[in-house]
Amino acid sequence: MKYVDEYRSEASARQLFAAIRDATTRPWTIMEICGGQTHTLIKFGIDNMLPDEITLVHGPGCPVCVTPLEMIDKAIAIARRPEVIFTSFGDMLRVPGSDTDLLAVKAEGGDVRMVYSPLDAVRLAQRYPDRHVVFFAVGFETTAPANAMAVRHARALELTNFSILSSHVLVPPAMEAILGSPDNLVQGFLAAGHVCAVMGYWEYEPIAERYKVPIVVTGFEPLDLLQGIYMAVRMLEEGRVGVENQYARAVVKEGNVPAQAMLREVFRPCDRPWRGIGIIPLSGFGLNPEYAAFDATLRFDVETVTASESEICIAGEIMRGLRKPNDCPVFGTDCTPEHPVGAPMVSSEGACAAYYQYGRV
Repeated sequence: MKYVDEYRSEASARQLFAAIRDATTRPWTIMEICGGQTHTLIKFGIDNMLPDEITLVHGPGCPVCVTPLEMIDKAIAIARRPEVIFTSFGDMLRVPGSDTDLLAVKAEGGDVRMVYSPLDAVRLAQRYPDRHVVFFAVGFETTAPANAMAVRHARALELTNFSILSSHVLVPPAMEAILGSPDNLVQGFLAAGHVCAVMGYWEYEPIAERYKVPIVVTGFEPLDLLQGIYMAVRMLEEGRVGVENQYARAVVKEGNVPAQAMLREVFRPCDRPWRGIGIIPLSGFGLNPEYAAFDATLRFDVETVTASESEICIAGEIMRGLRKPNDCPVFGTDCTPEHPVGAPMVSSEGACAAYYQYGRV
């Protein structure tokens, strides 16, 4: 298959493994940001075939995993209202809140619907003018432009029965929170290629300089990741900091400038809680005041909803690179994809789901 097989060549992989072994002289800990990258690393066993000196740890780049419990509870409270059609991508429906999940609300009679695009939710608002349609807008800079477009489209249509529950989060503040933590173990990053396709990598250069780390913008296929690891190891061994771009076929330094302009029009940076990690200043997107009519939290007055995390789930430590999924005492026993305790076991991009799916139990 053209454009896939090229990035899964066994011969090329062997050459890159050899180059990594030759370049490595000391222990290094490298974090891949994105859950999609984690799944590729685990699925192909790349982490197990690297030199023992290299430790890969898994970052907070799974949108479902970092959506805070409190936001899930707000979604459930809104979805239970009889006048509401609550819409979401499929992954979010199974994420456990404090007492239940959105699928259970649907089973109880709530009008909860899975959609494939935020524009599907806008179309529902057009079709059902006597109902209010809410879209659960989660994710990183990758998905935010489509959600911004949906809000702008709803305003152009003069819809008064559409709003979003925004739980967007931003990658650079999370990287700084990890690097600035006193228990940080991360010495270099593989940055998420799809986020950088939207935002570019100009935001990463000050971070690399401030914390003296290498950052390599990396794609998602096995050879992308091996080349990204090789580039990061080279920078670490040579004592270089800065940003290099492995994913040049999709990413330019400036990113997608029109998409960034649309984000600035609809959203503004705000403080945001991350599940298992806590509040990270200016790490989220909230709606700009001129779009406040599309803010579901204002419309349904759910700001007072609060929640407490499970005491046994170590998802926060996993997403900060401090522990691995199979370090968790309930991994694969009391916490499985069928009966998840934490969001990383539910999400198709979650690190715990990757370990479970590919037999790291």
